[in-house]
Amino acid sequence: MSDKKYTPQPGQKTITLALQGGGSHGAFTWGVLDYLLEDGRLHVEAISATSAGTMNACAFAYGLQLGGPEKAREILHDFWWKVHDYGGTGYSPFKNTPWENFMLGKNFFGGENPFYFAMDSFTRMFSPYQTNPFDFNPLKDVLEKVIDFEAIKACDCIKLYISTTHVKTGKVRIFTIDELSMDVVLASACLPYVFKAVNIDGEDYWDGGYSGNPALFPLYYDTKSNDLMIVHINPIEIPETPTDAAGIIDRINEISFNGSLLKEMRSISFVKKLVENKMLKEEYQDDFKDLLVHSIRADEALQGLGVSSKFDSDWDFLQKLRDLGRQTMKNWLEENFDKIGVEDTVDLHGEFLYSISRVFDEKIEAIKSRKKPKKPKK
Repeated sequence: MSDKKYTPQPGQKTITLALQGGGSHGAFTWGVLDYLLEDGRLHVEAISATSAGTMNACAFAYGLQLGGPEKAREILHDFWWKVHDYGGTGYSPFKNTPWENFMLGKNFFGGENPFYFAMDSFTRMFSPYQTNPFDFNPLKDVLEKVIDFEAIKACDCIKLYISTTHVKTGKVRIFTIDELSMDVVLASACLPYVFKAVNIDGEDYWDGGYSGNPALFPLYYDTKSNDLMIVHINPIEIPETPTDAAGIIDRINEISFNGSLLKEMRSISFVKKLVENKMLKEEYQDDFKDLLVHSIRADEALQGLGVSSKFDSDWDFLQKLRDLGRQTMKNWLEENFDKIGVEDTVDLHGEFLYSISRVFDEKIEAIKSRKKPKKPKK
């Protein structure tokens, strides 16, 4: 373990991170974290994560505990290499061969690999309780070889909040760093049509993306930093409406996995409006902070990648996503570093909530002036 504690250094700015899930697309987040650590101007107080984001968060925290930022970069690399080593050595079944692209055309299956269609149809007919009775999960082997969860639990240099979905209630269940275990991490990434639900203390859990991708409220209530950076790997916007079956299913999944996040962003936006317009009673003002929101978006970088690519563990593919993440983070810091701690770099109303912002703004103004708000035009 490192004798040097991971603490804010002179000139650094402290942020919290929210890391989305998205299978192999999490390698984009790996790149974001890799450049953040290399650059050295940001200190991370806490991470809230789901699924692939959870893997990155655990590797990040474990590396910090072992030897600081450089060790964290090493552990992140080792984790993704093991993902490839277990699932992508040689030919990946989720990646079209040049021959398939030549014979069928690159977009013959809507940009998806035919093997994915076969697997998708199979998992819709049979549950993992039938097809995977021994609950084999290669991710468990990867984690056992790379990450020591007991070491992470001993880490007091960073906070972790891991999102899972409680199967019976559908509610998000957050596990903190002192509750971390192999089962918690596997639950956070448990796709219910591939793996059995993960049982923790008598309760079953599925992938956290269904209820919190990731949950933002722990970063609001349980941290000191006012700057929240969200790393999006599920596109919020797409250039056009999909018309092929694979594209439609993919978009439905993206909307579903972004739904909980957008609801929380709406809540944050609401509180920010109350704080900005001094609409909170004086005795409550210290209980709410004016959170500054920042966003690293992978929409353009991952555009054109179908849902089957989330299962592609080919090393060249993972490195490409990592490099895209590094470049995206580098560009963002060059443009926005000076704004951290000062202002939002995301227009919550304009980018995510534009359909309700005008009505909301009118209500705010009406309350301030004690006038009845105008009814929005249909």
